[in-house]
Amino acid sequence: MDALLHLIEHYGLLVVFVCVLLDQGGLPVPAYPPIVVASAVAVDHQPNLWLALPPVLLAAALAALLADSVWYFGGRRIGARLLRLMCRLSLSPDSCVLTTRSLYARWGAPSLVVAKFVPGFAAVATVLAGETGTRPRRFAFYDGLGALLWAGVAVALGAIFHRAVNELLDRLDTLGRYGLIVLAALIAAWVGYKLLKRQLFLRELRMARISVSELGRLLADGGEPTILDVRSHQQRDASGWIPGAIFVATLADDSLSGIPPERREEVIVYCDCPNEASAATLARELRRRGFKRVRPLAGGFEAWRAQGLAVAVKQ
Repeated sequence: MDALLHLIEHYGLLVVFVCVLLDQGGLPVPAYPPIVVASAVAVDHQPNLWLALPPVLLAAALAALLADSVWYFGGRRIGARLLRLMCRLSLSPDSCVLTTRSLYARWGAPSLVVAKFVPGFAAVATVLAGETGTRPRRFAFYDGLGALLWAGVAVALGAIFHRAVNELLDRLDTLGRYGLIVLAALIAAWVGYKLLKRQLFLRELRMARISVSELGRLLADGGEPTILDVRSHQQRDASGWIPGAIFVATLADDSLSGIPPERREEVIVYCDCPNEASAATLARELRRRGFKRVRPLAGGFEAWRAQGLAVAVKQ
């Protein structure tokens, strides 16, 4: 425990920078506690707040902006593929679904100012900024403001509650090695909670699906299911869509309420996420709204196109 306290006291800025970089890079490393603790320790060692806090703020904001820039330029180069990879690896796969994407579609680059305060939104928003062609200067401006605001809240908490934070550190110090065990247990509990949420979400996605071949046969036999496309406009324009599909931008989209009762008996939803996360989320919401039979398309649009089935394209 002494070594940990020594690390925070003497290398606090480095600890903050690394933790924030890893956290914003997508790894399950808590970033806020190191910022709060480093700010509290800085206030105790340097009573002049204008000298104590700016280095912590800048270290955290710079690390966040650096990590976000990696996501941004990745989005510019590989776009949808990077989003699918994020959904596959994320401890919060629900962060990649329809409701999250719709926030950036609605507000654009200014949403980056508050993105880090919305669970699961920050990394997706930065990738979407690159994928949608947001200019680098515009991205850096809004994301930089967001990073400063996000880090500033943590720094302010550390400065305001510095006595309580230092009392907690002293209490952990008196516990010796047990204090370190407590910290490790708390971090493990946090990661375990995220893993549990992931497993529960993925289990919820294991609903009845329709395969591409089944949908193809249904359409060939004259069936008229209502097909909903929940991908972004950019992805639809670039790759096309299943003929007759209705585009759904958000869960509150007017196109949903405009579907007549007779078209609500058989509904197929597709997206481009691993495990059809966006489609399954919309399917769950549609069932709550009284739609009868709602099924995600297994494999999404990519599976449909891979089988060489008909695709409508933008003229």
